[in-house]
Amino acid sequence: MGMAVACCNNSKESSQAVVTRNDFLGNTKVITKAEQDRLTPQKVLDMLKEGNKIYADDKLTIRNTTQRIKDAAKGQYPKAVVLSCLDSRVPVEDVFNQGIGDLFVARVAGNINNPDMLGSMEFACNVSGSKLILVLGHDYCGAVAAAINDVELGNITGLLSRIKPAVASASASFTGEKSASNPKFMDAVCLHNVKHVINDIRLNSPILKGMEEKGEIMIVGAVYNLETGKVDFL
Repeated sequence: MGMAVACCNNSKESSQAVVTRNDFLGNTKVITKAEQDRLTPQKVLDMLKEGNKIYADDKLTIRNTTQRIKDAAKGQYPKAVVLSCLDSRVPVEDVFNQGIGDLFVARVAGNINNPDMLGSMEFACNVSGSKLILVLGHDYCGAVAAAINDVELGNITGLLSRIKPAVASASASFTGEKSASNPKFMDAVCLHNVKHVINDIRLNSPILKGMEEKGEIMIVGAVYNLETGKVDFL
């Protein structure tokens, strides 16, 4: 559906130029295998950084979602895989100004690592050609707070046990109140958790570690700021 723009001339006649939604669309193309092959891990990282700047500046690209849905049905060749928290306030594709077919997104409370996540990341990189693994934490994380508070509840207990090493390592060097009510301590645990997950990926996936050592992929971390929308890369 178009928007009618009226233009008047001296003869008091008017004409209408129809401006369609397509005139405002950004890149509507889904990434191809050839385009994915040409990307380097560093280039993908730079693209995510630039995409986040666009997002934080509230200048998200408008995409032709209908066409991208159709094109992506033929195959997918994402640039990167993002291991993110479950948190609804972190819309991963938007955060990096990416659309359908651009990213694999693995989401779990506390952006933890486990065998299922490792298998997913191995598929994304070794099978589907993604060039980057980004472990994305965020401030005010409920899972981090629960781990600090030693919450025990059903299957959540086991999940939080994977964050406990970050609580311990942050506590060892942190000076100040070590509680979930202290935002600075929360931030410290969040940062340690991202680093712990990265180390865990390298330790428990020889496939991904080997790809990283060969320069085929990069494994990096970052923290999302809920108040500003900015991502701080480690």
